[in-house]
Amino acid sequence: MGIEIQSLNYIYNAGTAFEKQALKDVNLKIPDGQFIGIIGHTGSGKSTLIQHLNGLLKATSGKVLYNGENIYSEGFDMKKLRSNVGLVFQYPEYQLFETDVFTDVCYGPKNLGLPADEVKRRAARALKLTGLDEELYKKSPFDLSGGQKRRAAIAGILAMEPSVLILDEPTAGLDPKGRDDILDQIAALQAERKITVILVSHSMEDVARYVQRIIVMNRGKVMYDDKPANVFKHFRELERVGLSAPQVTYLMQELHLKGWPVDTDVTTVEEAVEEILKYCRTGSSVHA
Repeated sequence: MGIEIQSLNYIYNAGTAFEKQALKDVNLKIPDGQFIGIIGHTGSGKSTLIQHLNGLLKATSGKVLYNGENIYSEGFDMKKLRSNVGLVFQYPEYQLFETDVFTDVCYGPKNLGLPADEVKRRAARALKLTGLDEELYKKSPFDLSGGQKRRAAIAGILAMEPSVLILDEPTAGLDPKGRDDILDQIAALQAERKITVILVSHSMEDVARYVQRIIVMNRGKVMYDDKPANVFKHFRELERVGLSAPQVTYLMQELHLKGWPVDTDVTTVEEAVEEILKYCRTGSSVHA
């Protein structure tokens, strides 16, 4: 059934001189199995929003439903929710604290009260899914590279076998190869396990390449909620709120203005290459 957000409002420091409304009447439906991107400028409410999805923050007003059940209801099992809705913070390496990588990944399923054999099975499977080399399992997590720490932290969440995986800027600070490796692995996990993935990112190229749906946050409200091609049609409006579209969008718009009959809705490099080659194969001349 997934997650449903109804008329969600959240106020930081309510009743003080520092009061600030971070979320304003947010309504969203997140069905099972989608790969969703959330974008927005700093302070738009996107990180506040995702912290409501597994109950880390409690709404000032409104509801969050998980599989049809209000998570704020008396007696709701919040521990079970957090095992099903896993959240990886922007710098997940700060979540690593055990003596070695394997022990660290075991921490989550162990806290669920699972038998030792099942804990180890889950940890081994999660590490394999993230592509971390087996030779690193007994190393201190603090001896790993930035990308390896990211994989270990994500494995720690995956070991709890969540149905929803939320990632807040999982590639922050990584080089281009490290970024692509992490996101390719996440996309493969999503396709293999059919889990819901919610990716918060500042990279328009990343969300255009990987997600099926984009939610744009602006000043605590949902500005757009649609498939990437439809969202990036509004690139001028996005610019006005401190965002942008992928570079490919601007390229295709320029080509179109110069008379190339290309599809301006494409959002990835691969799609743009195909469009340009399609035009070249027709033998049409460019109208400058």
